[in-house]
Formats: sequence, C-alpha cells, structure tokens
Amino acid sequence: MHAHRSFHNPPALPHDVVAETLERALRDRSWEGEAANVLVGSALNDDDREFVEHWCMEVGTRAVPGSPLLGLAGLCLGHTARRFGRLSPQALALVESLAARAEADPSEVDGRALDGYDDVRYFLRLW
Repeated sequence: MHAHRSFHNPPALPHDVVAETLERALRDRSWEGEAANVLVGSALNDDDREFVEHWCMEVGTRAVPGSPLLGLAGLCLGHTARRFGRLSPQALALVESLAARAEADPSEVDGRALDGYDDVRYFLRLW
C-alpha cells in the first residue's frame, strides 16, 4: 500500500498570532514545529514585508544553535526577497551570515540557509 502525501503552504496568520507563536518558540523549543509553519506562512503569504522581515530577523538572531528555525529564517528571507524584490541591509547581512554558518557547521544552521541565500542573490541580482 502506497500512501500519497500532499504538501500545502501554510497561510499567513494575524500578526499577533505570529508574534506570540514565534516568541513562545524562541523561549521553548517544543514550539519550534508550530513556529516553522507560522514563519513560512508569513514569508509566503503576508503582504507586509517589514513585518515578515522583522520576524525572520528575530528568529535568525535569537534561535539557539542547532535549532531548525535558524536555517528556516534564512530560507524565509529568500522567499521575502523573491516576493518583494528587496531586503534591508540588516536582513541581507543576516542571510549571508546564516549561510556562512551553515556552510561551516551544518549541525548549527541547516542547509536551508544556503538555499535562502541563493534565492536572495538570484532575486536581488547580487551575483
């Protein structure tokens, strides 16, 4: 018996729900799974670039080494660059730093940070 799996992009949630969920995950790693869905939903579907970038920055600077949220923050900055065509200088520096950390030690920051940095360079034409 073969099970078919389907993938769906999580929706953008109200900003107060996003903030509460991400803050909770930054304090308690048992919330990281829920936080991942919230961050991806915001990066893919929220129309407020500054809000999305802010939370990617918070997660990317505050999550502990080894947290899957670090690589995801880099990936979500890549989504943000693709959708909006720009990132702040601080976000650019963070996505580059996360990618460098992922390259140096994938157990600290997972490879999704490298994918995010590739997206940023491509969509912002930073090659």
